[in-house]
Amino acid sequence: MRNALRTAVVGAVVSGTVLTGGSAGATPPGPGVTARLISQTTVGDTDYVLREITVPPGQSTGWHYHDGPVYGFVQKGTLTHYHSDCAQDGVYRKGSTVREAGGPSDVHIGRNEGSAPLVLDVLYVLPHGAPFSEDVPNPGCSFE
Repeated sequence: MRNALRTAVVGAVVSGTVLTGGSAGATPPGPGVTARLISQTTVGDTDYVLREITVPPGQSTGWHYHDGPVYGFVQKGTLTHYHSDCAQDGVYRKGSTVREAGGPSDVHIGRNEGSAPLVLDVLYVLPHGAPFSEDVPNPGCSFE
């Protein structure tokens, strides 16, 4: 049932996106952060990639941006999200969705500030061949 729900949600997001047109880094992910490829397809010049990201307690994604929009679904735990002005812009709990617009003006970090692992399903909608993310230096935030 869980896989069927995941497939249905991702299928709806991919369909909606398609129909509407829609190296070593400066701050790499923290220790123990893992990613598992679930699905990948290319339509025209756009890659659609679904990955499961796991972030251990106290760790982060590192500072980065994406070359296209990214859609996330919190399977387990809590995602705390910050932008480059160091302000927290959202706390996303189990069952929540998050959207990141993409582009170098959308520098951000995702942190697991909880005591349990954070597990996200993440759909990347990227130009064909683009990396999943572009690492950037810490913009000066004291929590990193």
